[in-house]
Amino acid sequence: MTVRWPRLLTPTHLSQIIQKQKNPLTALQMFKEAKYKYPNYCHNGPVYATLIGILGNAGKICEMKEVIDWMKEDSCECKDSVFVNAIKTYARAGLVNEAVSLFKSIPKFNCVHRTESFNTLLQILINESKLEAAHCLFLENSYGWEVKYRIRSLNLLMDALCQRSRSDLALQIFLEMNYQGCYPSRESYRILMKGLCEDGRLNEATHLLYSMFWRISQKGSGEDIVIYRTLLYALCDNGQVEMAVEILGKILRKGLKAPKRCFPHIVLNRCSAGEDLEDTKRLINEALIRGGIPSLASYKSMAIDLYNEGKISEANKVLITMQERGFRPTNLIYEIKVAALCRGGNVDAAMKVIEEEMEGNCVPNVRAYNILLKGLCNEGKSVIAVDYLKKMAKKLGCVADKETYSILINGLCRESRYLEASQVLQEMLIKSYWPCVDTYNILIRGLCSMSRQYEAVLWLEEMVSQGMKPELSVWNSLVASVCSNMADIEVCSQTCN
Repeated sequence: MTVRWPRLLTPTHLSQIIQKQKNPLTALQMFKEAKYKYPNYCHNGPVYATLIGILGNAGKICEMKEVIDWMKEDSCECKDSVFVNAIKTYARAGLVNEAVSLFKSIPKFNCVHRTESFNTLLQILINESKLEAAHCLFLENSYGWEVKYRIRSLNLLMDALCQRSRSDLALQIFLEMNYQGCYPSRESYRILMKGLCEDGRLNEATHLLYSMFWRISQKGSGEDIVIYRTLLYALCDNGQVEMAVEILGKILRKGLKAPKRCFPHIVLNRCSAGEDLEDTKRLINEALIRGGIPSLASYKSMAIDLYNEGKISEANKVLITMQERGFRPTNLIYEIKVAALCRGGNVDAAMKVIEEEMEGNCVPNVRAYNILLKGLCNEGKSVIAVDYLKKMAKKLGCVADKETYSILINGLCRESRYLEASQVLQEMLIKSYWPCVDTYNILIRGLCSMSRQYEAVLWLEEMVSQGMKPELSVWNSLVASVCSNMADIEVCSQTCN
């Protein structure tokens, strides 16, 4: 692709030029040439960020590292997001130690804050089960002014401990938040409440609930009901239904600040009358929603929580009640519902949500479609999923993105529909979305298995033009396919003779 250089080059213009290059190495070469073509030109932070992102997404680790070193030498002001992307790239490549080294070297760059990169690296270490390294990272970096909003990092540590059934240690972190100059958030309470209840520490969980009343629930927020619900369910499962009913009354009075006229006395009486356990839980849900002052936050929180747990029918009732009360469901609720239906294998119902339920309430966005398309492909219905590309194009503000095309191509390849996958990939490239190396490898091998050498070679050339290296198995498949065809030709020739 021939580039027409302008008379005067700015970093913004250079960013636009290199973003249009499908080969990341070509983008790197143009980045290098800029300084020689324009002696007075200087790179800035955003253009470095653009190139680092391009190289990182393409898996060009060595080249990305080289550009990061140039950015350090130039000492241009850069944002924390540059390091977030680089750290994620190292993690995807299994180079966690490189990610740690990069984070520790950030003080050598002209970067003022590093809160996001700190939290990103902390999450990666926790995901890799490197809790000791995560703890050391926190101790080394949580006291400086460069890292702000420590509450998120503390929540990450608490969540990691709770997932490993160490809610006792998570509780210690929670109690020491004041010494860290932090104020527990709603997410802090949610994480710890779930951990304590799963570990059977119901006394500590009850005390935690009471502390919510005077710390974050003073105004009666409807978002708190999912935290209350966690404790009430745990008490019921432990056979302490009467205690659950007693605490429910306190929640309505002190937590949700419900007016006396809103108290569901009948529901409370039925709960304590020894109903079936599941019925009791259902009544608790009703009490939490109807007992407080109706709000979008309360309905939204309860519906999302129930869909995430796979309780579709209960969540649907919440959705119906919500609409009857005059509250319009948000896109997020429908996205969670579609995901829950797809997890349960009910993709037909998920399709109806997109095509029928969302009409009149909100416009389906690309996230909702991507969730549905993934569900369809997982069920072996990738052909139906492809039809949604046309439907998405007709929706205002709903444009298929890179993830959309990747989902479809991978789904078609799993069903050995390699020719259809080639067509989707062609459309993807027209929209200037560049697939990953694995997509090309799978598609070329599949085309070779169908004896479609011509298409396979075309995609191989396209792959190489983007600076990607095919796997050895791709070359083996191509050679085997060609040799097989040559053998067939030789047999036919001998037959004719």
